[in-house]
Amino acid sequence: MQKRQSKLEFVALLGFLVVVALILANGFVAKISAQQQDVDIYAKIDPIGDVLSKILDEYVKEPNVDKVVEGALTGMMHALDQHSDFISPDAFNRMQEDTKGEFVGIGVTIHQNEEMDIVIASPLPNSPALRAGVQAGDVIRAVDGVSTEGMTTEDAAKRIRGPKGSVVALTLERLDEGGNLTTVEVSMKRDRVELESISESRLLHDGVGYVRIDDFKDTTARDLSRKLKALLGEGMTSLVLDLRWNAGGLLKSSKQVCELFLPKNSLVTYTKGRPKNGRADEMKLYTEREALVPAGFPIAVLTNQDTASSSEIVTGALQFWSRAIIVGEKTFGKGSVQTIIPLSAPKNSALRLTTALYYTPANVTIDGNGIKPDVEVPMSIKEQRALRRQMFDSHKGDLSKINEQNHGTVSGNEVTDDTVEDVQLLRAVELLLEKDVFEQLVAEYHKDVSETQIQAAEEDILKDRSQVEHEYYQRLKDEIRELENRQDKDHSPADTEE
Repeated sequence: MQKRQSKLEFVALLGFLVVVALILANGFVAKISAQQQDVDIYAKIDPIGDVLSKILDEYVKEPNVDKVVEGALTGMMHALDQHSDFISPDAFNRMQEDTKGEFVGIGVTIHQNEEMDIVIASPLPNSPALRAGVQAGDVIRAVDGVSTEGMTTEDAAKRIRGPKGSVVALTLERLDEGGNLTTVEVSMKRDRVELESISESRLLHDGVGYVRIDDFKDTTARDLSRKLKALLGEGMTSLVLDLRWNAGGLLKSSKQVCELFLPKNSLVTYTKGRPKNGRADEMKLYTEREALVPAGFPIAVLTNQDTASSSEIVTGALQFWSRAIIVGEKTFGKGSVQTIIPLSAPKNSALRLTTALYYTPANVTIDGNGIKPDVEVPMSIKEQRALRRQMFDSHKGDLSKINEQNHGTVSGNEVTDDTVEDVQLLRAVELLLEKDVFEQLVAEYHKDVSETQIQAAEEDILKDRSQVEHEYYQRLKDEIRELENRQDKDHSPADTEE
Protein backbone atom coordinates (compact mmCIF):
# COMPACT_ATOMS: atom_id res chain seq x y z
CA MET A 1 0.00 0.00 0.00
CA GLN A 2 2.85 2.36 0.89
CA LYS A 3 4.53 1.57 -2.44
CA ARG A 4 1.37 2.41 -4.35
CA GLN A 5 0.99 5.66 -2.44
CA SER A 6 4.58 6.60 -3.27
CA LYS A 7 3.94 5.95 -6.95
CA LEU A 8 0.82 8.12 -6.87
CA GLU A 9 2.82 10.86 -5.15
CA PHE A 10 5.48 10.47 -7.82
CA VAL A 11 2.97 10.89 -10.65
CA ALA A 12 1.45 13.96 -8.99
CA LEU A 13 4.90 15.42 -8.33
CA LEU A 14 6.07 14.82 -11.89
CA GLY A 15 2.93 16.44 -13.27
CA PHE A 16 3.46 19.46 -11.06
CA LEU A 17 7.09 19.81 -12.14
CA VAL A 18 6.04 19.60 -15.79
CA VAL A 19 3.70 22.56 -15.24
CA VAL A 20 6.40 24.57 -13.44
CA ALA A 21 8.96 23.75 -16.13
CA LEU A 22 6.57 25.02 -18.77
CA ILE A 23 5.97 28.20 -16.81
CA LEU A 24 9.69 28.81 -16.44
CA ALA A 25 10.13 28.21 -20.14
CA ASN A 26 7.73 31.15 -20.57
CA GLY A 27 4.85 29.26 -22.08
CA PHE A 28 3.74 26.00 -23.61
CA VAL A 29 5.28 24.03 -26.45
CA ALA A 30 3.36 25.96 -29.10
CA LYS A 31 4.70 29.24 -27.76
CA ILE A 32 8.22 27.86 -27.69
CA SER A 33 7.88 26.81 -31.33
CA ALA A 34 6.57 30.25 -32.24
CA GLN A 35 9.76 31.71 -30.81
CA GLN A 36 11.72 29.32 -33.07
CA GLN A 37 13.40 27.59 -30.16
CA ASP A 38 14.31 23.98 -30.87
CA VAL A 39 13.12 22.70 -27.49
CA ASP A 40 11.31 19.45 -26.72
CA ILE A 41 10.26 20.31 -23.18
CA TYR A 42 9.00 16.81 -22.39
CA ALA A 43 12.29 15.23 -23.44
CA LYS A 44 14.19 17.78 -21.38
CA ILE A 45 12.39 16.90 -18.14
CA ASP A 46 12.65 13.11 -18.59
CA PRO A 47 15.73 13.00 -16.30
CA ILE A 48 13.68 14.60 -13.51
CA GLY A 49 11.20 11.73 -13.66
CA ASP A 50 13.98 9.14 -13.71
CA VAL A 51 15.69 10.65 -10.66
CA LEU A 52 12.43 10.94 -8.70
CA SER A 53 11.54 7.35 -9.50
CA LYS A 54 14.92 6.15 -8.19
CA ILE A 55 14.49 8.24 -5.03
CA LEU A 56 11.04 6.83 -4.30
CA ASP A 57 12.10 3.26 -5.04
CA GLU A 58 15.59 2.99 -3.62
CA TYR A 59 16.33 5.77 -1.08
CA VAL A 60 17.43 4.32 2.25
CA LYS A 61 14.21 5.41 3.99
CA GLU A 62 10.79 6.65 2.95
CA PRO A 63 11.45 10.14 1.55
CA ASN A 64 9.52 13.24 2.55
CA VAL A 65 7.86 14.01 -0.78
CA ASP A 66 7.15 17.64 0.18
CA LYS A 67 10.84 18.23 0.80
CA VAL A 68 11.74 16.52 -2.47
CA VAL A 69 9.32 18.88 -4.27
CA GLU A 70 10.82 21.94 -2.59
CA GLY A 71 14.34 20.75 -3.39
CA ALA A 72 13.49 20.21 -7.07
CA LEU A 73 11.85 23.62 -7.38
CA THR A 74 14.68 25.36 -5.55
CA GLY A 75 17.20 23.72 -7.85
CA MET A 76 15.32 24.84 -10.97
CA MET A 77 15.14 28.43 -9.79
CA HIS A 78 18.79 28.56 -8.72
CA ALA A 79 19.76 27.35 -12.21
CA LEU A 80 18.40 30.64 -13.61
CA ASP A 81 20.27 33.21 -11.49
CA GLN A 82 21.22 33.88 -7.88
CA HIS A 83 18.13 35.98 -7.14
CA SER A 84 15.41 33.68 -8.50
CA ASP A 85 14.12 31.26 -5.89
CA PHE A 86 11.30 29.01 -4.78
CA ILE A 87 9.57 30.40 -1.69
CA SER A 88 8.11 27.84 0.70
CA PRO A 89 4.75 28.59 2.39
CA ASP A 90 6.43 29.55 5.70
CA ALA A 91 9.00 31.77 3.97
CA PHE A 92 6.28 33.33 1.78
CA ASN A 93 4.24 34.24 4.85
CA ARG A 94 7.25 35.80 6.58
CA MET A 95 8.17 37.72 3.43
CA GLN A 96 4.65 39.14 3.10
CA GLU A 97 4.69 40.27 6.73
CA ASP A 98 8.09 41.92 6.34
CA THR A 99 7.23 43.85 3.18
CA LYS A 100 3.90 44.98 4.63
CA GLY A 101 5.74 46.37 7.62
CA GLU A 102 3.70 44.47 10.20
CA PHE A 103 3.04 40.98 11.52
CA VAL A 104 0.84 39.28 14.10
CA GLY A 105 2.71 38.16 17.19
CA ILE A 106 4.03 39.47 20.50
CA GLY A 107 6.79 41.70 19.10
CA VAL A 108 10.16 40.27 20.09
CA THR A 109 13.41 39.54 18.31
CA ILE A 110 15.11 36.35 19.46
CA HIS A 111 18.48 34.66 19.01
CA GLN A 112 20.42 31.69 20.37
CA ASN A 113 23.32 32.18 22.76
CA GLU A 114 26.43 30.00 23.00
CA GLU A 115 24.53 27.54 25.20
CA MET A 116 21.86 27.31 22.44
CA ASP A 117 19.23 28.91 24.70
CA ILE A 118 16.48 30.96 23.04
CA VAL A 119 17.09 34.52 24.25
CA ILE A 120 15.06 37.73 23.88
CA ALA A 121 17.28 40.16 21.96
CA SER A 122 14.78 42.98 22.37
CA PRO A 123 11.04 43.59 22.70
CA LEU A 124 9.77 45.90 19.95
CA PRO A 125 8.24 49.31 20.77
CA ASN A 126 4.49 49.35 21.54
CA SER A 127 4.39 45.55 21.43
CA PRO A 128 2.43 43.07 23.59
CA ALA A 129 5.75 41.72 24.87
CA LEU A 130 6.93 45.13 26.05
CA ARG A 131 3.60 45.80 27.77
CA ALA A 132 3.78 42.39 29.47
CA GLY A 133 7.19 43.19 30.95
CA VAL A 134 9.37 41.00 28.71
CA GLN A 135 12.96 42.21 28.89
CA ALA A 136 16.04 41.98 26.69
CA GLY A 137 18.22 39.11 27.87
CA ASP A 138 15.32 36.98 29.14
CA VAL A 139 15.84 33.30 28.33
CA ILE A 140 12.71 31.59 27.03
CA ARG A 141 12.47 28.25 28.83
CA ALA A 142 9.00 27.26 27.59
CA VAL A 143 6.24 28.40 25.23
CA ASP A 144 2.74 27.40 26.36
CA GLY A 145 4.34 24.85 28.65
CA VAL A 146 6.46 23.26 25.93
CA SER A 147 10.18 23.32 26.74
CA THR A 148 12.40 25.19 24.28
CA GLU A 149 15.31 22.84 24.93
CA GLY A 150 16.64 21.68 21.55
CA MET A 151 14.53 24.22 19.62
CA THR A 152 15.93 26.44 16.90
CA THR A 153 14.93 30.11 16.78
CA GLU A 154 12.64 29.22 13.85
CA ASP A 155 10.93 26.50 15.91
CA ALA A 156 10.43 28.92 18.81
CA ALA A 157 9.14 31.69 16.54
CA LYS A 158 6.52 29.37 15.05
CA ARG A 159 5.22 28.55 18.54
CA ILE A 160 5.26 32.17 19.69
CA ARG A 161 3.32 33.46 16.68
CA GLY A 162 -0.36 32.81 16.20
CA PRO A 163 -3.75 34.35 15.35
CA LYS A 164 -4.51 37.88 16.48
CA GLY A 165 -6.22 37.92 19.90
CA SER A 166 -5.00 34.46 20.92
CA VAL A 167 -2.96 34.12 24.13
CA VAL A 168 0.57 32.78 24.45
CA ALA A 169 2.32 32.02 27.74
CA LEU A 170 6.09 32.27 28.12
CA THR A 171 8.23 30.87 30.90
CA LEU A 172 11.21 33.22 31.20
CA GLU A 173 14.43 33.05 33.16
CA ARG A 174 16.22 36.27 34.09
CA LEU A 175 18.72 37.68 36.53
CA ASP A 176 17.16 39.75 39.31
CA GLU A 177 18.74 42.86 40.82
CA GLY A 178 20.73 40.68 43.21
CA GLY A 179 22.23 38.68 40.36
CA ASN A 180 20.16 35.58 41.09
CA LEU A 181 18.30 33.57 38.46
CA THR A 182 14.55 33.83 38.77
CA THR A 183 11.69 32.35 36.77
CA VAL A 184 8.95 34.64 35.47
CA GLU A 185 5.65 33.52 33.93
CA VAL A 186 4.02 35.97 31.50
CA SER A 187 0.94 35.71 29.29
CA MET A 188 -0.07 38.11 26.54
CA LYS A 189 -2.45 38.42 23.62
CA ARG A 190 -0.96 38.33 20.15
CA ASP A 191 -1.60 41.48 18.16
CA ARG A 192 -0.44 43.33 15.07
CA VAL A 193 3.09 44.63 15.51
CA GLU A 194 4.55 47.30 13.24
CA LEU A 195 8.00 46.81 11.75
CA GLU A 196 9.77 50.10 11.08
CA SER A 197 12.36 50.30 8.35
CA ILE A 198 13.86 53.45 9.92
CA SER A 199 16.57 52.22 12.25
CA GLU A 200 17.81 55.61 13.50
CA SER A 201 16.62 59.22 13.29
CA ARG A 202 18.20 62.11 15.12
CA LEU A 203 19.49 65.67 14.95
CA LEU A 204 23.28 65.89 15.07
CA HIS A 205 25.17 69.12 15.74
CA ASP A 206 24.68 72.36 13.79
CA GLY A 207 21.27 71.40 12.43
CA VAL A 208 22.39 68.31 10.52
CA GLY A 209 19.70 65.65 10.50
CA TYR A 210 20.50 61.95 10.25
CA VAL A 211 18.17 59.14 9.15
CA ARG A 212 19.16 55.52 8.45
CA ILE A 213 16.87 53.27 6.41
CA ASP A 214 17.32 49.52 6.85
CA ASP A 215 15.13 48.34 3.96
CA PHE A 216 12.21 49.37 1.77
CA LYS A 217 8.75 48.25 2.90
CA ASP A 218 5.20 49.37 2.13
CA THR A 219 5.47 51.75 5.07
CA THR A 220 8.97 53.17 4.48
CA ALA A 221 7.99 56.42 2.74
CA ARG A 222 5.29 57.10 5.34
CA ASP A 223 7.70 56.45 8.21
CA LEU A 224 10.44 58.55 6.59
CA SER A 225 8.02 61.42 5.95
CA ARG A 226 7.06 61.43 9.63
CA LYS A 227 10.71 61.42 10.73
CA LEU A 228 11.65 64.23 8.34
CA LYS A 229 8.76 66.43 9.49
CA ALA A 230 9.83 65.91 13.10
CA LEU A 231 13.45 66.81 12.33
CA LEU A 232 12.42 69.88 10.34
CA GLY A 233 10.36 70.93 13.35
CA GLU A 234 13.46 70.58 15.52
CA GLY A 235 15.43 72.92 13.25
CA MET A 236 17.07 70.58 10.74
CA THR A 237 18.91 72.60 8.07
CA SER A 238 20.58 69.71 6.17
CA LEU A 239 20.21 65.93 5.98
CA VAL A 240 22.33 62.80 5.85
CA LEU A 241 20.32 59.87 4.45
CA ASP A 242 22.13 56.66 5.37
CA LEU A 243 21.56 53.75 2.95
CA ARG A 244 24.55 51.70 4.08
CA TRP A 245 23.80 48.01 4.75
CA ASN A 246 20.41 48.47 3.03
CA ALA A 247 19.79 45.42 0.84
CA GLY A 248 16.68 46.88 -0.83
CA GLY A 249 13.06 45.80 -0.80
CA LEU A 250 10.00 46.94 -2.73
CA LEU A 251 10.49 48.75 -6.04
CA LYS A 252 7.46 51.01 -5.50
CA SER A 253 8.81 51.99 -2.07
CA SER A 254 12.01 53.36 -3.64
CA LYS A 255 9.88 55.55 -5.91
CA GLN A 256 7.82 56.78 -2.95
CA VAL A 257 10.98 57.68 -1.02
CA CYS A 258 12.29 59.65 -4.02
CA GLU A 259 9.00 61.57 -4.07
CA LEU A 260 10.00 63.13 -0.75
CA PHE A 261 13.03 64.77 -2.36
CA LEU A 262 12.54 65.15 -6.14
CA PRO A 263 10.21 67.47 -8.08
CA LYS A 264 7.00 66.04 -9.48
CA ASN A 265 7.36 64.12 -12.79
CA SER A 266 11.05 63.29 -12.21
CA LEU A 267 12.11 59.92 -13.67
CA VAL A 268 13.20 57.60 -10.85
CA THR A 269 13.91 54.41 -12.80
CA TYR A 270 12.66 52.30 -15.65
CA THR A 271 12.69 48.57 -16.20
CA LYS A 272 13.21 46.40 -19.25
CA GLY A 273 11.96 42.84 -19.34
CA ARG A 274 11.95 40.08 -21.92
CA PRO A 275 10.42 41.22 -25.23
CA LYS A 276 6.84 40.02 -25.64
CA ASN A 277 4.99 39.90 -28.95
CA GLY A 278 7.91 41.64 -30.57
CA ARG A 279 7.80 44.60 -28.17
CA ALA A 280 10.06 45.38 -25.22
CA ASP A 281 8.38 44.96 -21.85
CA GLU A 282 9.07 48.30 -20.14
CA MET A 283 7.81 50.18 -17.09
CA LYS A 284 8.77 53.75 -16.17
CA LEU A 285 8.45 55.16 -12.67
CA TYR A 286 8.06 58.92 -12.20
CA THR A 287 7.46 60.90 -9.04
CA GLU A 288 3.76 61.75 -8.77
CA ARG A 289 3.65 64.43 -6.07
CA GLU A 290 5.48 67.50 -4.91
CA ALA A 291 8.51 66.93 -2.70
CA LEU A 292 8.31 67.21 1.09
CA VAL A 293 11.88 68.49 1.38
CA PRO A 294 12.24 71.81 -0.48
CA ALA A 295 14.49 72.20 -3.52
CA GLY A 296 18.00 73.30 -2.61
CA PHE A 297 17.84 71.70 0.84
CA PRO A 298 21.33 70.18 1.37
CA ILE A 299 21.34 66.36 1.29
CA ALA A 300 24.12 63.78 1.47
CA VAL A 301 23.51 60.05 0.93
CA LEU A 302 25.79 57.45 2.54
CA THR A 303 26.47 54.23 0.59
CA ASN A 304 28.75 51.21 0.86
CA GLN A 305 29.20 47.81 -0.77
CA ASP A 306 26.06 46.55 1.01
CA THR A 307 23.83 49.25 -0.51
CA ALA A 308 21.79 47.24 -3.01
CA SER A 309 18.68 47.02 -5.19
CA SER A 310 15.97 49.53 -4.17
CA SER A 311 18.49 51.58 -2.19
CA GLU A 312 20.59 51.82 -5.37
CA ILE A 313 17.52 53.08 -7.25
CA VAL A 314 17.18 55.91 -4.72
CA THR A 315 20.93 56.59 -4.85
CA GLY A 316 20.97 56.63 -8.65
CA ALA A 317 17.97 58.96 -8.97
CA LEU A 318 19.14 61.49 -6.36
CA GLN A 319 22.63 61.46 -7.85
CA PHE A 320 21.40 61.84 -11.45
CA TRP A 321 19.17 64.81 -10.61
CA SER A 322 21.98 66.44 -8.54
CA ARG A 323 19.67 66.30 -5.53
CA ALA A 324 22.23 64.78 -3.18
CA ILE A 325 25.98 64.32 -2.81
CA ILE A 326 26.76 60.60 -2.58
CA VAL A 327 29.40 59.87 0.07
CA GLY A 328 31.09 56.58 0.96
CA GLU A 329 31.82 53.62 -1.28
CA LYS A 330 30.59 52.01 -4.48
CA THR A 331 27.26 50.20 -4.11
CA PHE A 332 26.73 46.45 -4.54
CA GLY A 333 25.32 46.45 -8.08
CA LYS A 334 22.01 44.58 -8.02
CA GLY A 335 20.05 45.94 -10.95
CA SER A 336 17.53 43.13 -11.42
CA VAL A 337 13.84 43.06 -10.56
CA GLN A 338 12.23 40.00 -8.99
CA THR A 339 8.49 39.38 -9.35
CA ILE A 340 6.68 37.29 -6.76
CA ILE A 341 4.44 34.76 -8.54
CA PRO A 342 2.07 32.85 -6.19
CA LEU A 343 1.65 29.14 -6.92
CA SER A 344 -1.50 27.06 -6.48
CA ALA A 345 0.66 24.09 -5.43
CA PRO A 346 2.36 23.66 -3.09
CA LYS A 347 -0.36 25.70 -1.39
CA ASN A 348 0.61 29.22 -0.29
CA SER A 349 4.04 28.99 -1.93
CA ALA A 350 5.48 31.25 -4.62
CA LEU A 351 8.28 31.84 -7.09
CA ARG A 352 10.67 34.77 -6.85
CA LEU A 353 11.49 35.15 -10.54
CA THR A 354 13.84 37.66 -12.17
CA THR A 355 11.64 39.36 -14.78
CA ALA A 356 13.45 42.58 -15.65
CA LEU A 357 16.50 44.79 -15.24
CA TYR A 358 16.10 48.28 -13.85
CA TYR A 359 17.89 51.28 -15.31
CA THR A 360 18.84 54.59 -13.71
CA PRO A 361 17.75 57.86 -15.35
CA ALA A 362 21.25 57.84 -16.88
CA ASN A 363 20.04 54.98 -19.15
CA VAL A 364 22.33 52.34 -17.65
CA THR A 365 21.74 49.22 -15.62
CA ILE A 366 24.26 49.01 -12.83
CA ASP A 367 23.73 45.26 -12.28
CA GLY A 368 27.15 43.76 -11.63
CA ASN A 369 28.81 47.17 -11.47
CA GLY A 370 27.25 49.39 -8.79
CA ILE A 371 27.15 53.17 -8.42
CA LYS A 372 30.28 55.13 -7.53
CA PRO A 373 30.06 57.87 -4.88
CA ASP A 374 30.73 61.53 -5.62
CA VAL A 375 33.01 61.66 -2.58
CA GLU A 376 34.80 58.40 -1.81
CA VAL A 377 35.41 57.64 1.86
CA PRO A 378 36.68 54.07 2.29
CA MET A 379 36.23 51.97 5.42
CA SER A 380 37.69 48.51 5.78
CA ILE A 381 35.29 45.61 6.25
CA LYS A 382 36.68 45.10 9.73
CA GLU A 383 36.01 48.75 10.62
CA GLN A 384 32.47 48.53 9.27
CA ARG A 385 31.72 45.39 11.26
CA ALA A 386 33.12 46.98 14.40
CA LEU A 387 31.01 50.09 13.76
CA ARG A 388 27.85 48.02 13.35
CA ARG A 389 28.51 46.21 16.63
CA GLN A 390 29.26 49.52 18.34
CA MET A 391 26.01 51.05 17.06
CA PHE A 392 23.98 48.02 18.15
CA ASP A 393 25.63 47.73 21.56
CA SER A 394 24.85 51.38 22.33
CA HIS A 395 21.10 50.62 22.43
CA LYS A 396 21.03 46.84 22.96
CA GLY A 397 18.34 45.99 25.46
CA ASP A 398 17.04 49.56 25.62
CA LEU A 399 15.15 50.62 22.49
CA SER A 400 14.55 54.04 24.01
CA LYS A 401 18.17 54.73 23.02
CA ILE A 402 17.78 53.61 19.40
CA ASN A 403 18.24 57.21 18.20
CA GLU A 404 21.36 57.69 20.32
CA GLN A 405 23.62 55.16 18.63
CA ASN A 406 27.38 55.56 18.92
CA HIS A 407 28.96 56.76 15.65
CA GLY A 408 32.02 58.23 17.33
CA THR A 409 32.74 61.94 17.72
CA VAL A 410 30.15 62.90 15.09
CA SER A 411 27.44 61.68 17.46
CA GLY A 412 29.08 63.23 20.52
CA ASN A 413 30.79 60.04 21.73
CA GLU A 414 34.43 59.74 22.70
CA VAL A 415 36.57 57.57 20.41
CA THR A 416 38.89 55.28 22.37
CA ASP A 417 41.14 52.35 21.55
CA ASP A 418 38.05 50.13 21.82
CA THR A 419 35.68 52.18 19.64
CA VAL A 420 35.45 53.23 15.99
CA GLU A 421 34.96 56.58 14.28
CA ASP A 422 32.22 56.59 11.64
CA VAL A 423 34.44 58.39 9.16
CA GLN A 424 31.83 58.24 6.37
CA LEU A 425 29.15 59.96 8.43
CA LEU A 426 31.73 62.41 9.78
CA ARG A 427 32.80 63.37 6.24
CA ALA A 428 29.18 63.80 5.11
CA VAL A 429 28.47 66.15 8.03
CA GLU A 430 31.67 68.14 7.39
CA LEU A 431 30.74 68.45 3.73
CA LEU A 432 27.19 69.69 4.44
CA LEU A 433 28.55 72.35 6.80
CA GLU A 434 31.22 73.47 4.35
CA LYS A 435 29.03 75.73 2.15
CA ASP A 436 25.99 77.87 2.88
CA VAL A 437 24.33 77.09 -0.47
CA PHE A 438 23.76 73.52 -1.65
CA GLU A 439 24.36 74.44 -5.30
CA GLN A 440 27.91 75.38 -4.32
CA LEU A 441 28.43 71.90 -2.88
CA VAL A 442 27.04 70.35 -6.06
CA ALA A 443 29.36 72.46 -8.19
CA GLU A 444 32.39 71.39 -6.16
CA TYR A 445 31.70 67.75 -5.34
CA HIS A 446 29.05 66.31 -7.66
CA LYS A 447 30.60 64.17 -10.41
CA ASP A 448 29.12 63.70 -13.86
CA VAL A 449 26.99 60.54 -13.93
CA SER A 450 29.06 59.28 -16.84
CA GLU A 451 31.77 58.73 -14.20
CA THR A 452 29.58 57.32 -11.43
CA GLN A 453 26.81 55.35 -13.20
CA ILE A 454 28.48 53.08 -15.72
CA GLN A 455 26.90 50.29 -17.74
CA ALA A 456 28.15 46.90 -16.60
CA ALA A 457 29.72 44.59 -19.15
CA GLU A 458 27.19 42.20 -20.68
CA GLU A 459 28.87 39.15 -19.15
CA ASP A 460 28.62 40.70 -15.66
CA ILE A 461 24.84 41.31 -15.81
CA LEU A 462 22.93 38.71 -13.74
CA LYS A 463 26.26 37.08 -12.96
CA ASP A 464 26.34 34.77 -9.96
CA ARG A 465 27.62 36.98 -7.14
CA SER A 466 28.46 34.16 -4.74
CA GLN A 467 32.08 34.66 -5.81
CA VAL A 468 31.77 38.34 -4.88
CA GLU A 469 30.51 37.37 -1.43
CA HIS A 470 33.32 34.83 -1.09
CA GLU A 471 35.87 37.52 -1.94
CA TYR A 472 34.19 39.89 0.55
CA TYR A 473 34.76 37.50 3.45
CA GLN A 474 38.21 36.53 2.17
CA ARG A 475 39.22 40.20 2.28
CA LEU A 476 37.93 40.36 5.86
CA LYS A 477 40.03 37.32 6.84
CA ASP A 478 43.08 38.80 5.10
CA GLU A 479 42.64 42.12 6.95
CA ILE A 480 42.37 40.36 10.31
CA ARG A 481 45.42 38.20 9.52
CA GLU A 482 47.42 41.27 8.49
CA LEU A 483 46.42 43.09 11.66
CA GLU A 484 47.36 40.10 13.84
CA ASN A 485 50.73 39.75 12.08
CA ARG A 486 51.45 43.44 12.56
CA GLN A 487 50.52 43.23 16.25
CA ASP A 488 52.68 40.13 16.74
CA LYS A 489 55.65 42.10 15.40
CA ASP A 490 54.85 44.95 17.80
CA HIS A 491 54.38 42.48 20.69
CA SER A 492 51.02 44.07 21.39
CA PRO A 493 47.83 42.18 22.44
CA ALA A 494 45.92 40.58 19.54
CA ASP A 495 42.70 42.21 18.43
CA THR A 496 40.15 39.40 17.98
CA GLU A 497 37.00 39.21 15.86
CA GLU A 498 33.82 37.61 17.14
